[in-house]
Amino acid sequence: MREIYLDNSATTRVAEPAAKAIYEMLVSCYGNPSSLHRKGLEAENRITAARKSLAKLLDCDSAEITFTSGGTEANNLALLGVAEARARKGKRIVTTAMEHSSVEAAADRLEQLGWEVIRVKPDVMGHIDANEVVAAVDRSTVLVSCMCVNNEVGTILPIGQIVKGVRRKNPETLVHCDCVQALGKLPLSMRRLDLDLATVSAHKIYGPKGSGALYVRRGIRVLPRQLGGEQEKKLRPGTEAAALIVGFGVAAALAGEHLAEDARRIADLNQEMRCRLMTIPQVVINSPADALPAVLNISVPGYRSETMMHFLEEQGISVSSGSACSKGAKSHVLSAMGLDQSLIDSALRISFGRYNTKEDVEDFVLALREGICTLAHR
Repeated sequence: MREIYLDNSATTRVAEPAAKAIYEMLVSCYGNPSSLHRKGLEAENRITAARKSLAKLLDCDSAEITFTSGGTEANNLALLGVAEARARKGKRIVTTAMEHSSVEAAADRLEQLGWEVIRVKPDVMGHIDANEVVAAVDRSTVLVSCMCVNNEVGTILPIGQIVKGVRRKNPETLVHCDCVQALGKLPLSMRRLDLDLATVSAHKIYGPKGSGALYVRRGIRVLPRQLGGEQEKKLRPGTEAAALIVGFGVAAALAGEHLAEDARRIADLNQEMRCRLMTIPQVVINSPADALPAVLNISVPGYRSETMMHFLEEQGISVSSGSACSKGAKSHVLSAMGLDQSLIDSALRISFGRYNTKEDVEDFVLALREGICTLAHR
């Protein structure tokens, strides 16, 4: 059976050059980057090169990159670290009702600690109004945290407009952006976007799981969430996962090289998928027309997500019902959009990647048609 992987927003296949670099680090360049001998220096130099590679993709200074264990840790470090560092300036955070669970949970934690958290809701197509975000900012707002691309429906948030509006409303308010789903798919420039903090992750760009990073603009104070050690300028102490970081750096370099071609191919696949799905009367497309092409959220009312997913899996097709971090829980994103429960219960997320083909699209649509005909309504 041919494998068709259409869950690239959950994770991606590690690119072969990245995998080879990781293996080399594990068996040859295995020194502790903090050690003063040659093996340690070799590992440190490879981490430095990876930091520069990621900084180039983000258009920032390499000194502004802090490596973490992934996007979840970076998001927690951004929200909780900024809140603790700036609590004297105010105790309000502004975010959206469609953020990744790591931002959502960190905001919930701050709320439990007495912070005021404003959550701006999306419209029925998943769009966030920049004016609503800016309107929620006041003198006591220390941080605005908004994702760049939604991980479930692919909506691209107006980050540039939000940053400009926040700067006018309260120049003291910092802006954090979860760029995990945007990295390698959209051109990102920390300088142009004027962001204070940004989160990225390796395994969404054909790098390894277990490696992420937080961009922190020079001069911004963030308090660490763990203590002990001088690594990462004490912001994320502990022995660096050198092999994974190096793999991240290789994946970042490849992402920069492939960005335009990947974007073109994936846009074509998305359009092909949309056209074919529109010929199936039972299918409802939840992603807006202007969403990032890499993500396409659909529903087949009357067929529960899990039931259809298992049927597709039997055909060798991998999709998801939403964010992988939700472990199958009902989508808070689709709920925030105000979608009918029948759409939420039957939602499927298709996410394209570098290795997908038009044949994958054709086979998925055929399998979905078969599933609709075969499965009993539940």
